[in-house]
Amino acid sequence: MNDDGLTQAVQEAGAVELLLIRHGESEGNVAATEARLAGAEVIDVPARDADVNLSNTGQEQAKALGTALARIAEEARPDAVVSSPYARALQTAEVAVEAAGWPLKVRTDERLRDRELGILDRLTRLGVEARYPEEAERRSWQGKLYYRPPGGESWADVALRLRSVLAELNNLGTGHRVMLVCHDAVIMLFRYVLEGMSEREILDLAASESVLNASITRYVRPSGAGPWTLESFNVADHLAEQGVEVTEHAGDSSVHPR
Repeated sequence: MNDDGLTQAVQEAGAVELLLIRHGESEGNVAATEARLAGAEVIDVPARDADVNLSNTGQEQAKALGTALARIAEEARPDAVVSSPYARALQTAEVAVEAAGWPLKVRTDERLRDRELGILDRLTRLGVEARYPEEAERRSWQGKLYYRPPGGESWADVALRLRSVLAELNNLGTGHRVMLVCHDAVIMLFRYVLEGMSEREILDLAASESVLNASITRYVRPSGAGPWTLESFNVADHLAEQGVEVTEHAGDSSVHPR
């Protein structure tokens, strides 16, 4: 893998602590929420999903995240920061690392990208029901974990990507810390994999909680081997403490199979 891949980053890092960060609010988050509230079928985003930037609020959230990360004692700071290559995640990582004053290069790994929606990309739930009623029925029947839209991915597909990421963390070295900057579904599916959740457990969690923008989720395993322990989930107190808006842009909460 090239110099921007996770393999190299993990060779330099290791695995006793894992920080999972959701990107700051994006222009796509704002557009999706506006479309849902307006009853629109199509989300008016300015670019393809990989190129959607942070909103102004998202930029402030990334800076506030960096200020919070700067408080971590030097000996406990991440040794590597790896981001989804999507613009909103990479911008969050770079702004936060700069604000924290960490002398780290942000690396990217495409396995941390958001779930691909295929033909349903840019459509609201109403849009899917109006334009692809058979897909809406299939999604409702199969549930969020296993439904794969044509040209897209299921949550199970994303989990498979993450298992390969974690295999590298598990097999390379000990005594180090890694920060991953990614997306809400990705963080949920890290929980699914790391905690050995059932389909029912992950879908119950997804139906009841959404991952906040620029939030921090933390896993630890002091021995550097074996299972991870969830220390904290979805923490965004650092935003409110600094007077930055806390934003919740949730996905569709109808996730269970019918």
